[in-house]
Amino acid sequence: MTIIEKARKGIITDQMRLVAEEENLSPEFIRKGVASGTIAIIRNNKRDIKPLALGEGLRTKVNANIGTSEDIADIKLELEKLEAAVDAKTDAVMDLSTGGDLRSIREQIIKSSPVAVGTVPIYEVSVNKFRSGEGMIRMTPNEIFDTIEAQAEQGVDFMTVHCGVTRSTVERLEKSGRIVDVVSRGGAFLIMLSLIHI
Repeated sequence: MTIIEKARKGIITDQMRLVAEEENLSPEFIRKGVASGTIAIIRNNKRDIKPLALGEGLRTKVNANIGTSEDIADIKLELEKLEAAVDAKTDAVMDLSTGGDLRSIREQIIKSSPVAVGTVPIYEVSVNKFRSGEGMIRMTPNEIFDTIEAQAEQGVDFMTVHCGVTRSTVERLEKSGRIVDVVSRGGAFLIMLSLIHI
């Protein structure tokens, strides 16, 4: 049974109790929020870290971005960034790596991080497509889903998946007259793919 299923059955889990204590709220408040979908508790079951709750009625969380690039892919540097973020009391870190051995880099970050670790799976898919010489426009939904599954299996606690990018939002964006259309790299990838496939 998932945590949301337990919450909807009225069950208060240990994670809900830990989160309630951290947030200085009642466990029942957390349970109700999880049951209604206004609170999410993130922690991959493969990791032994404190659960982190996000959502309505909770304190604001800080997420620090780290990650390699094609120009600099040094895991020691990323682990130094992780340590600095944790020392500064970040609630979570986001591995935005696009250079080097992405799986190995992510594995070392997950292993070293005492806080929740997030990713943007479409970055890995696009890097793999680029490296294969196929190009991003050949990206398939199954490649995205397979990467999401592999990263979750590896221990990633949360992910950005750009679910709000639909053909309808792309059409509205084209008509909006915005000065800067898209400020999200992953969102821009999906918009580009949707324009190709419309």
